[in-house]
Amino acid sequence: MELEFLGTGAGVPAKHRNVSSLALKLLDERNKIWLFDCGEGTQMQILRTNIRPRKIEKIFISHLHGDHIFGLPGLLSSRSFQGGEEPIEIYGPAGLENYVRTSLQVTKTHLSYPLQFIELHEGTIFKDKQFSVECMLLDHGIDSYGFRVTEADHDGTLQVEKLAALNIPAGPIFGKLKQGQTVTLADGRTINGQDFVGESKKGRIVTIFGDTRFTNKSSRFAENSDVIVHESTFNKDEAKLAKAYFHTTTQQAAMIAKEAGAKKLILTHISARYLAKEAQTLEEEAQAVFPNSQLAKDFDIVEIPFV
Repeated sequence: MELEFLGTGAGVPAKHRNVSSLALKLLDERNKIWLFDCGEGTQMQILRTNIRPRKIEKIFISHLHGDHIFGLPGLLSSRSFQGGEEPIEIYGPAGLENYVRTSLQVTKTHLSYPLQFIELHEGTIFKDKQFSVECMLLDHGIDSYGFRVTEADHDGTLQVEKLAALNIPAGPIFGKLKQGQTVTLADGRTINGQDFVGESKKGRIVTIFGDTRFTNKSSRFAENSDVIVHESTFNKDEAKLAKAYFHTTTQQAAMIAKEAGAKKLILTHISARYLAKEAQTLEEEAQAVFPNSQLAKDFDIVEIPFV
């Protein structure tokens, strides 16, 4: 499981930061990619990565401001030209489907695959055996959402080497032992499968926030996250501006991560006015509150390991 940042800027594209887009790469888990927001130029950013658009399975749009959606029709069109045939599920606020279908209709764009739109609401919006995605309404003037992606726990692996050392033959018996069953062998030995199954691994949690003011409920929503991705449009001295423009400061984002008991915070949605030195200051401001804070740059890749 990896996060790859395709755009980390706020509002308008800049030379050093494109506008918002983030890929959650689930290649080992399901050989798919989930995209969060799709600002203008996202497909150009993808060309500079190893991401294959045909592997994009789901797209989650946090809100309908242009710097988060203007790249979506173009990406969908290019995916079709590049041989994408599998359907895409697009999750977003009311109005997103109208925007996308109108864009495709006006430009006479015909996709080679179906689109399924799911309108966002608070609560669980997706769940299967591997992952669940929950949604929370934020505070941004227009409807803007945060997403909590929770991986199911992984069962412990069967310790095959220990079984081989006891001359226990491979075959259907291994399946029973993997399930923790007690098995009697042909030679009369009784083997308890629970003695040969390693510890289960706790599923990972990634919480990705759309644009928002600071809210107290955000830390509860992101509780125990392995990684929180949060906007950081303003520095710590601009709290009044952040509130006026429905955004968050560095230290407010860090406070959310600290109160949530998160393991890592990644700051994104950075204003173009913050260049190299100023951007470094943003990271340091967050680290003063939550030490494991990182300021994202375009094309950063963050691995999310098991703990």
